Amino acid sequence: MDLKMRFKLLVFLFFLTSCNTNYTKLDNRKPYNSKGFAYIYNQKDLESGIIRGRMNNDLFEISHSKLKNGTMIKLINPETKDTIVLKNTNKIKFPDFYKIVITNAVANKLNISKELPLIEILEIRKNKSFVAEKAKIFQEEKKIPSNAPVTSVKIDNISKKKSFKKKNKNTEIYILIGSFYSESSANFLKSRIIKEINDIDRKKLKIKRKKTNEIQVILGPYISVNLLKNDYIKIKKIGFEEMDIFIDG
Repeated sequence: MDLKMRFKLLVFLFFLTSCNTNYTKLDNRKPYNSKGFAYIYNQKDLESGIIRGRMNNDLFEISHSKLKNGTMIKLINPETKDTIVLKNTNKIKFPDFYKIVITNAVANKLNISKELPLIEILEIRKNKSFVAEKAKIFQEEKKIPSNAPVTSVKIDNISKKKSFKKKNKNTEIYILIGSFYSESSANFLKSRIIKEINDIDRKKLKIKRKKTNEIQVILGPYISVNLLKNDYIKIKKIGFEEMDIFIDG
């Protein structure tokens, strides 16, 4: 084998090794998991330019900006524990305060409160046969009748979820900024936030110790989504991307 052929063979082997390494890293990646607010699709928001991209509110459709199209996603209502497994099939541009865009059909299926649309998102990459079967079931479900009066739908939801809606009035919402095993690291982060965001409410910025020896830096409580949204955006501007939102109360 001449020198030229040996060089080509080495390049080819290097290419194969590189591809295999990248695939392994991707395959071993921890499944995406996050908690926050869902954006419930609204045609008026499309017309006003708040979001870009169309969805059908009568169908089970979702759009997640950080997961690829075709990714199977398990959506969980953290309060009622209702779940649904759907495929990420849309590309919608929406305010980055929200974790995901869902249709009314999905919100109703999960019994999500329109006033406090909290949701947990879990990427599913195991039990592929189970996921495929779930996806098939939901794809075959019939559309919600588009001619159903809006008032009757609202009355029906209220009658089924009286206790749930009552609970929301006393619900306290928190932003989980970061988790540490060192108290000094948590204090350093708290100091940094106070230094870089002058108008942050220091009384809301707390350090919480968990039973698992985990130390959390949290911000809250909030009883208004709009107030939480303002602080969330402020913290995101100083470099924090995937912050979870959780409820207590």
